[in-house]
Amino acid sequence: MNLSKKKVVSTVKTTLFVLMGNALLAFVVAAFIIPHDIIMGGTTGIAIVLNKSFGIDTALMILIMNIILLIAGLLIIGKKLFFTSVASTVMYPVMLSLIQRIPGIDSLTDNRLLAALFAGVLMGLSLGLVMRVGSSTGGMDIMNLILAKLTHRSVAVYVYITDIIVVGAQAIVSDSESILLGIVVLVLESLILEQVMIFGKSQLELFIISEKYEEIKLRLLKELRAGVTMSYIQTGFKGEDAQGIICVIHPRKLYMANEIVRSIDPEAFITVTKIKEVTGRGFTAERRELEFGKDE
Repeated sequence: MNLSKKKVVSTVKTTLFVLMGNALLAFVVAAFIIPHDIIMGGTTGIAIVLNKSFGIDTALMILIMNIILLIAGLLIIGKKLFFTSVASTVMYPVMLSLIQRIPGIDSLTDNRLLAALFAGVLMGLSLGLVMRVGSSTGGMDIMNLILAKLTHRSVAVYVYITDIIVVGAQAIVSDSESILLGIVVLVLESLILEQVMIFGKSQLELFIISEKYEEIKLRLLKELRAGVTMSYIQTGFKGEDAQGIICVIHPRKLYMANEIVRSIDPEAFITVTKIKEVTGRGFTAERRELEFGKDE
């Protein structure tokens, strides 16, 4: 695939994910958050606290915070985040306004707990869709992405932390039930967001120690079409030099990999580690196919 085609595909994917994410977020707010008076995080939550405490106009405060965060995002993360965040800033309120006009949208359920559960799951999904393409829904999402980039930690961690702070601040101006439901929403939101961010990217890393490493290596290369890396090691008990095999595979190939290793060496030492994301040749870059000779 040439660069121009890749750019078009990337642009279309980004647009669709940002559109779907904002539409879903608007639905959540219109159907569950507003009708059931459930507190939420983000710049909206901060603005509500400032409005109730000091009388500062909510819309004006949201606008000021979003502008500051947009500029910070442009400087630290880049132009792509800036422009897609500007798009979200426009898309979200328009979609929210349209969805709120749908008859019965605010009466899907009269159970506040059920509303909080759905809100948390769907909000995590909506934010995940947008963040998977390196964008945001604006507001505190930009702050979370900035913190994640600067500290090299998961963005879901900062979504959880910032929401906890905002929800905690709202405890002063909200009733206890709204606070508890808000906590349910943000915990679910963080958990679902983490899963959406790694969905389809996670792999398994096998570390294999065996005296028959050469035969195992060749069969993994030929039968699984999986890359392997050899690691020189020393055993702890006997202090003997040995070689370990490192192999990253899709979870669906784990059974076959185990069968290959056990058929060669039933006593082979194997550890399996879940990897959240893998990049590079064979995964996010073009795979290089190797030709093997026929078995003798």
